[in-house]
Amino acid sequence: MNRFERWTRTVVSRIQGKERDAGAGFVEYAGLMIIIAGIFTLIDQLGLDGLISGAIGDAVDRVIGGGG
Repeated sequence: MNRFERWTRTVVSRIQGKERDAGAGFVEYAGLMIIIAGIFTLIDQLGLDGLISGAIGDAVDRVIGGGG
C-alpha cells in the first residue's frame, strides 16, 4: 500500500468516526467556560478592550483599503 492510500484510509476512518473521542464531558466544557470568562475579565480589568478593538479596526481598514 502506498503512502497516498494509507493516508486516504486514515482520513476516511477519522471522518467516519472510527478511533474518535466520544466527545467532551460536562467538566471539560465547564473548565473551558471558566477559562474564557477569566480571559474576558482580564481584558476588561486591564482596559485592553479599546486597544484590541482599535487594532482590529485598523487592520480591517488596511485590508479593505480605507483609513488612509
